[in-house]
Order: sequence, then structure tokens, then C-alpha cells
Amino acid sequence: MPDMLEKIQVKPCPEFHDHSDRYTRTAPAPGPPEEEHVSHPTLARVLRLLSLLQARRFWPGHELAERLGTSERTLRRDIDQLRELGYRVTAERGYHGGYSLEAGANLPPLLLDDDELVVLAVGLRTVAARAVEHTDETALSALAKLEQLLPARLRRRVSALQSHTLPVGPGPSSSTAPEMIARLALASRDSERVRFGYTQATGTRTTCFVEPHCLISAEQGWYLVARDPHEESWEAFRVNRIDSYVATGERFSPHELDTRCATEIANAAAARFARRHVGLLRIHAPLETLRSRFGAWVQDARAESSTTTLLPISADNLPELVFGIAWIPEDYPYEILESPELAAFARSLGSRLLHAASRHER
Repeated sequence: MPDMLEKIQVKPCPEFHDHSDRYTRTAPAPGPPEEEHVSHPTLARVLRLLSLLQARRFWPGHELAERLGTSERTLRRDIDQLRELGYRVTAERGYHGGYSLEAGANLPPLLLDDDELVVLAVGLRTVAARAVEHTDETALSALAKLEQLLPARLRRRVSALQSHTLPVGPGPSSSTAPEMIARLALASRDSERVRFGYTQATGTRTTCFVEPHCLISAEQGWYLVARDPHEESWEAFRVNRIDSYVATGERFSPHELDTRCATEIANAAAARFARRHVGLLRIHAPLETLRSRFGAWVQDARAESSTTTLLPISADNLPELVFGIAWIPEDYPYEILESPELAAFARSLGSRLLHAASRHER
């Protein structure tokens, strides 16, 4: 019997292990993982993430996570879910890294086919280019969101259809390029520096490097109000005179400029393009004094001496030119140096006004 026991090998059952003289059952071997289901809080957060990415071109990772109230690790998982849905979300590494939603992505939430998307883009471009009253800002906002994600193949279709569509009815600037408006609106929204060629009212062509602030619809069309980072000054550029546009990808911290000031800068720029009649004034005040009081309206003025300033003016007709002079306060004496036609019209109008006023002295 002992010999037989020595030949018997006792093999423990693979499902049991000896632990302190007692047997415990082990867990079964892991099988295929169960399908994960996105919870309602996660789905809501991912949709919120998509909304934020569409609202701005670039988001720093830590700021995006803070807005969502989650960790950066969870943010990366949510970004991966958007990518699985077809959205092209790119990531920039490093201390200033973050995320951006790139062009070429589909738009599943809208459920639009290609033809519907093309028609929508053409309509928004037309409304934005013609600056329809009470709709220009809304059209710009919607157009900026759509242009950010418009695939290249559909962009070509939109441009082709737009170039062969003739708008009917009044509009301030039918020659303004809708695609340029969309690009500038995106750069303004995303605080991205841009470079472009520009033809001034005098016909001189320059290259500009600016920080776009907003687009203003003035009487003569659309104007880009932007800040020159080198001169640290505000300027306005007529959109249909911009070419060779380049979005540099350089971001900047926006500077404060209220709507009233932006509108004044755009209106002053628009006045420089009304050049059927031009004039030149000598104002008896230092240039810096005039600039501090009148801002963009004397942007083209130049110092003649320490006490006098030369101010070029322009308008579509002589009456408008004289009305433009009338805004100069009484404590700033001035003289009309050019043109002879302007001086003659001012003398004639002045004589008529004096004659009309003399009736009350009798």
C-alpha cells in the first residue's frame, strides 16, 4: 500500500488554490469585454464639448476642461468620442497646447445632404455680402460656423454657384467677395492675426499685418476694423480691396473696442473712398489735439506746423463736402485751401445763409 501511495500524484483542481489550508474558488477566465454604453451625463458633456469647439477655433486644453467641469484625462476621452463620430479634432501638444475643430468634418447634428448644405452656404454668403438690414451680424455668425467645417469639395461648388448668381435689388456692395467676408469673420472670432494685400483709396497697394476685431457694414460696403500690432493703432479696411489673404495661425489677446468706436473708424474709412470731390483744410490746432478729440475722423491729417494741421476731406458731391466741414467746432478756426470749386460753393452757400438769416434782423 505505501508503494502504491507513492505512485499516486494528487493534482489540485485548476479551479481551486490552497490558501491557509482552505480552498477558495477563483474567478473564471475573463471573456470578451462587454459593450460600453455612453451614460447620459457623458453624452451631454460631449455635446457641450462639440458646441464649444464650434464656437471658437482654438481652445487651450486646461481651459476647455475647466469649462466642462471635468479633468483633462476625461476631456481626452470625450475628444476621442467626437473623432469616432467623424469630427476632425486636432490636438496641439506642449504648454500652450489645446484642441481645434478642423475643416472637412461632417455635420451629423444638422442632417443636411450636400445639396442642402450648398444652398445654405450660398444663401448665407449672399445675405452677408449684401449686408441686409438687421440680418448682417446674424448672417456673419452663422456663416463663420458653417465655413469652419465646410469640406473642400463642397466649398468649390458653393464658390462656383455664387460666382454665377446675380442678386437683384438694392445692396451696399454686391462686389464684396462673400468668401473673404467669411474668412475675416472667422479670424475676428478666433483672435487670429492675418496678413493681406490692400489697395488704398489713393490707389497705393500695401501689405498689412493686423489683428482683426470685427466687420462693420458701412454705406460703401463691408469694412474690417483691425488693430496694427506694430503701430498700436486701429484701422479699417474695405473688404473688396483686400487680396492675397493669409491666416497666420498666430493668436492674440483681444483689445477692448466698443461698438461705437468701431463704427466711427469704419465710417471714417468709408468717407475716404467717396472721392468724386476732394478738398484740403488748414485747421488752426495742433495735430495731436485734433486726434485726441476727433479720433478716426482725422486719421489722414498731417501736421503743417506746431499750431496748424492739414486735413484732406472728400465726398460724393459738393454739398456733402460742405456739410462735412460744418462739424468742426467754433473754437477751431480753419481755411479752405483746396479746391477752387469747394471754395466757390462755400462762398455761395454762405451768402445764401447770411441772406436767409438777415430777414430776422429786420
